[in-house]
Amino acid sequence: MIDASSIRERYAAVGRNLNERARRLFAAAEARTAGYGGIAAASRATGLAPTTISRGLKDLGEPGSLSGEVRRPGGGRSALTAKDPSLLEDLRQLLEPATMGDPMRPLRWVSKSHAKLAAALSGMGHQIAKSSIPKLLDRLGYRRQVNRKTLDGSHNAERDAQFEHINAAALAMQAAGKPVISIDTKKKELVGDYKNGGSDYRAEGCPDKVKVHDFVDPELGKIVPYGVYDIAANAGCVSVGIDNDTAQFSVNSIRRWLDLMGGERYPDTDSLMITADGGGSNGSRLKLFKLELQKLADETALSLQVCHFPPGTSSRVDDWRGSGRSRG
Repeated sequence: MIDASSIRERYAAVGRNLNERARRLFAAAEARTAGYGGIAAASRATGLAPTTISRGLKDLGEPGSLSGEVRRPGGGRSALTAKDPSLLEDLRQLLEPATMGDPMRPLRWVSKSHAKLAAALSGMGHQIAKSSIPKLLDRLGYRRQVNRKTLDGSHNAERDAQFEHINAAALAMQAAGKPVISIDTKKKELVGDYKNGGSDYRAEGCPDKVKVHDFVDPELGKIVPYGVYDIAANAGCVSVGIDNDTAQFSVNSIRRWLDLMGGERYPDTDSLMITADGGGSNGSRLKLFKLELQKLADETALSLQVCHFPPGTSSRVDDWRGSGRSRG
């Protein structure tokens, strides 16, 4: 009597590393070695069908018939698109950019997961599982992608000339030893233990615990960081407001920079150049900003030159890193 347990042990040792053809040849070799009744014993030990082992014996008898392919041409299941010719076209319609937000379509633009695409196709009469969706998407040339910021809005013909003018004016001021500063309001932040992106070094297993929801603390509220950057000195001064981002606050931040840093660094200057973006509390069309600047010029006896950059050209600086915002 053939001991099928020994065949089972050998198959369990190597079976996970064998492909379809190798499993068939392994079972056939065991059946040939066992002799009469070997096919049935190998089938019980490996779980392969007797017909599969018989094909393996035929392959062992004709080694020249074995090619580099695991299966013969035409082996395996037929492709879904071969059995369902309209499948790809229906999937393409679900993914068309023109269908985004159309309430008459079976799928909205916000529901492009594999499971929901499969459910939508099933509702259209197709038999398909979510695991088959990635292969179909690959055939259609679709990839999961994030948004890319490339649309810059309108482009003024004199935009480059405006930059060249600001650059030439800044270089002239710096060559004369006079201050050139850049001003901007940074992102408003909640005060308290709130989550921020990024990471920081801490003892293992002791992460900085923060709140689950970013609701405003009624007692601490928000802060408004306003930065004044001295371009030549590569040094900045940040004023933190606890009220609103107003033109008065922005000009007061410049005044504070003059008191803390600018007056000491440029004691003999009679002028100051200010560069800023075109919106917000220091916007180019904000009359209150111009009025407050005039008050500052009257107080300090400085000649103020203000240059606004074109829309969409301001920079953003992240100051908080990976810790709670109250630690900024």
